[in-house]
Amino acid sequence: MPELPEVEALKDFLVEHLVGREIVRVLPVAISVLKTYDPPPGALEGREVTAVHRHGKFLDLETAGGPHLVTHLARAGWLHWKDRLPDGPPRPGKGPLALRVALETGEGFDLTEAGTQKRLAVYVVKDPGEVPGVARLGPDPLADDFDEPRFAALLEGERRQLKGALRDQSLIAGVGNAYSDEILHAAKMSPFKLASALTPQETGRLYEALRATLMEAAERSRGVAAGRLKAEKKSGLRVHGRTGEPCPVCGDTVREVSFSDSSLQYCPTCQTGGKPLADRRTSKFLK
Repeated sequence: MPELPEVEALKDFLVEHLVGREIVRVLPVAISVLKTYDPPPGALEGREVTAVHRHGKFLDLETAGGPHLVTHLARAGWLHWKDRLPDGPPRPGKGPLALRVALETGEGFDLTEAGTQKRLAVYVVKDPGEVPGVARLGPDPLADDFDEPRFAALLEGERRQLKGALRDQSLIAGVGNAYSDEILHAAKMSPFKLASALTPQETGRLYEALRATLMEAAERSRGVAAGRLKAEKKSGLRVHGRTGEPCPVCGDTVREVSFSDSSLQYCPTCQTGGKPLADRRTSKFLK
C-alpha cells in the first residue's frame, strides 16, 4: 500500500507534470471506483489543473473554478503516468485499469488496481473535506507544527497498542502497515506495547523515530519516477517484508506476526527484549 512518503512523491511528480495543463477526458473504466456522482467526472473536463495536494494517503487534484479529483490508492492501487496515452477509449473488462485521465497534450495517467479486493477510490468533489476519509484525518506527521508536545497529547490516555495507534488515520495521517513497523523498529519498541504506558522519554524516542523514518523515506522517494516508487519503498525497508532475514542493526532474525488480512514484522532483540511474540490471533501478546 502506498503510504505518506510514496504519496508525497506522487504529489511532487504530478505537480511537475499536471499543473498548468488542461484535462480533456476523464474515463471511468471500473464504475465501482467512483464513490461520488455529483459533480460528475465530466465536470473536470476542459479545466486546468491548478494544484496537487496530499491529505494523508489521499491525492487531490485541484482544477481552476471546478471540482477536485481526490484519489485513495488503497492496498493494490497505483498511478501510471503515460507520455502518450493509447488512441481510442479503453475497453471495460476484467483488467486492472480503473480510470484514465487524459490531457490536451496527449499525456495523462491511468489508475489501476490489482487483485480481487477492489478498494481503489475516486471522488469528484467541490471541496476535499467532503470526502469522509479526508474529513476524519488526524494531523500530518511531517507538518511544521507537529511537534513532540502535540504528539504526546495525541497518545495521552490512548489504550491501544502502538502498532494500531500509529496506523489509525484519525490519530495520525499517512502511516500504514509498513512504516509503522519501521518506526517501531527504529524506536526499539514492541508493536504491542500500550501507547498510554509510554514514559515521557519513550514518547520522545517514538516521536523522533516517527519523524526521522518518514522524512528519510520521503527524501529517498523525492524525484523518483512514479513507476519506480514501489521498488524504492521496498529497498529502504529494514524489517517490514523481511521475515527470516537478519536485522540490519543487530543481526537477529526478523520475525512475523500474522493476522487475517495483514502481518507485521519486528526484531526480537531490538524491540521485545529477545522474546518472540506469539503468532496466534487469540494469544495474549507480549506487552
